[in-house]
Formats: sequence, C-alpha cells, structure tokens
Amino acid sequence: MTVHFVGAGPGAADLLTLRAADLLANADVVLYPGTYLDEGFLVHVSPDAELVDTQDLDLDQIMARLVGASRDGLEVVRLVSGDPSVYSALTEQTHRLDQAGVEWDVTPGVPAYAAAAALVGRELTVPLVAQSVVLTRAQARSTAMPAGEELASFAATGATLVVHLAITRTRELMDELAGHYGVDCPVVVVHRASQPGQLVLRGTVGDIAEQVELAGLRQAAVILVGRALEPDDPAQSFLYDPARDRSQKR
Repeated sequence: MTVHFVGAGPGAADLLTLRAADLLANADVVLYPGTYLDEGFLVHVSPDAELVDTQDLDLDQIMARLVGASRDGLEVVRLVSGDPSVYSALTEQTHRLDQAGVEWDVTPGVPAYAAAAALVGRELTVPLVAQSVVLTRAQARSTAMPAGEELASFAATGATLVVHLAITRTRELMDELAGHYGVDCPVVVVHRASQPGQLVLRGTVGDIAEQVELAGLRQAAVILVGRALEPDDPAQSFLYDPARDRSQKR
C-alpha cells in the first residue's frame, strides 16, 4: 500500500486541496501534527480511520507506524503542516520508506507563508522593489544551518525574507537585519494563519520584537520582512504595461 504525504496547508480545514480531502476520506490511518493544525480539518477524515497525533513521537516511532500500517495493507496519510517541500522532514522519512520497500507519494499544500501574505493582502514580489523571496529559518534548538546560509547573506540581497521557526529569536534577528533593511522596514508576523487563534502583528524591524514579546508568541508563527510589504507608489509590471508589444510571445 502507499503512504501519502499530504500538505495540510496552514491549518484551516477549508484550505486543504481537493486531492488532500479525498485522500483523507479514504485513509485507514492518518498521522497528523497536532501542534500546528486546527482539529477542524478532521472533518475530512473517515470516522473509521485511526488518528495518530505525532507531536510527541520521535522519527523512529513515526516510521514504525507508517511502515507497519502499510505492511498491514492499510492506506496511510501522513499530514504535514503547510507544504511538504519546506521544513517537513520529507527527505528523511521517504528515505526510510525506500529502504523498507514502502511506496509513497506527495500531495502539495498551501504554504504557511502564502497564507500569511494573503491575510495581510500583500504580494511578496513588487516590481522594482523586490523580485525574489527567500525562505529560511533561524537556528536555535534545531539542526545547524549550512555554511553560507547566514541570514545576513540573504538580507544583503534586499529580497523579501520569510523566516520560519524563528519567533523566539525575533529580537536577535531584527538586530541582525537592521543594518540591511533599516529599522523602518515593514515586518509582518502571523501566528497560526487561517486558524481560529490566528494573530497578525504589523510593525517594523525596529519595533516588531516588542510586539512579539508582549503577545507571548513561542511557536507556529512566520515572519515576513521587506519593503514589498508596504511599497511606496509601486511601479507597474511590464507584463501588463499598455505600451508592451503583445505580438511577441516573450
């Protein structure tokens, strides 16, 4: 049988893809990260399915459930928050499934940063302001960052930054970014985007840390940094410029 890795989106039940909802409805076993997901998404799961909250399980325990259920001939969904392509531990899990001879596939989901940008109605790539988005994280009680992926290196490009897994280090990060973006650069922090307890904080590099600390945020938040969040008189995209010659395909 197949283990389906499914992006659960930012947590709201109605932000699952149609494919994800169908897989959940037909699953015999569903493993889900209870720390990050609103339990409302379980409405898509069959009442006969076994539910396993993985927030207190280590990788060995999770893999034992995945492999065991598959070998028992059961359809398994492994839900991951956001999209499986980013910070989902997909690589190590699928590597172990390959070693065990278990089939698997991946269904994408709405990434948390996209849900955060949607909440505040902002495009992260604005003409002549920022045309690149950097997805990164901070390192504290987690795997070390590879050499060359220092936050300052990304900040030097002026791209819009999306920082995951870093909310407890907001003040330290803003101190590091101030020299590149300026203390007046817009920052948005979104906690539990799309879920009942969602919280949006708007500020600047200079003052967002105080807001985060006053709100007591410790997890499940994404930090967006960049001038694209509040562009001054944004330029018009060449793609839609009336003067553009549309007789050419490119």
